[in-house]
Amino acid sequence: MKLDSKYFDRIRIRPKRTMDDASLRSCEWPGCTGKGCYLAPKGRGREGEYYRFCLEHVRQYNKNYNYFNGMSDAEVYAFQKASVTGHRPTWATGVRGLNDGGPGGQRTARGFRFDFDQADPFSLFKDAGLSGDIRVERRPIRNAERKCLRTLNLDETASAEEIKASYKALVKLHHPDRHGGDRSSEEKLREVIKAYQYLKQAGLC
Repeated sequence: MKLDSKYFDRIRIRPKRTMDDASLRSCEWPGCTGKGCYLAPKGRGREGEYYRFCLEHVRQYNKNYNYFNGMSDAEVYAFQKASVTGHRPTWATGVRGLNDGGPGGQRTARGFRFDFDQADPFSLFKDAGLSGDIRVERRPIRNAERKCLRTLNLDETASAEEIKASYKALVKLHHPDRHGGDRSSEEKLREVIKAYQYLKQAGLC
């Protein structure tokens, strides 16, 4: 690397600042002839614009400055409420992005394809015109999961409640205590337990 390179100097050394002509302007306070070295905001509706005052007058200006001057209490409250979200628009839960469609003209949310019922105990989608039960998209079933469902005498459309109910029924059916200690169905019981544990780890029940 050439230490006397012009590019090296530009990267490593902060360029010298020249005196800005704006900083030499006079104070904008009526009758003041001092230097206007300090910026003061011009107010609501003129964001990004500033007056230039001397130190004495910028302090006086800031002491009496009120951004909400001329606004009613209701307007001030609305402004403060909107500032919570950065003055960006918001929507009630379940309302944004709804459209008519789906089988039988059923309304769907954000284009999802619905495969099975999911309860809505807190009525989050009530205001959106949806019923108490909404439908939620379900991911594809893998081969190992499909095999476990067949072990529980279920198909791939089975819900979590159906998986649990079938598991409990098969455990009772194949448990040795039910057959007076006969252990002939013990292997089947292991398969049922193993299949249920796999489905549980996969998040299907």
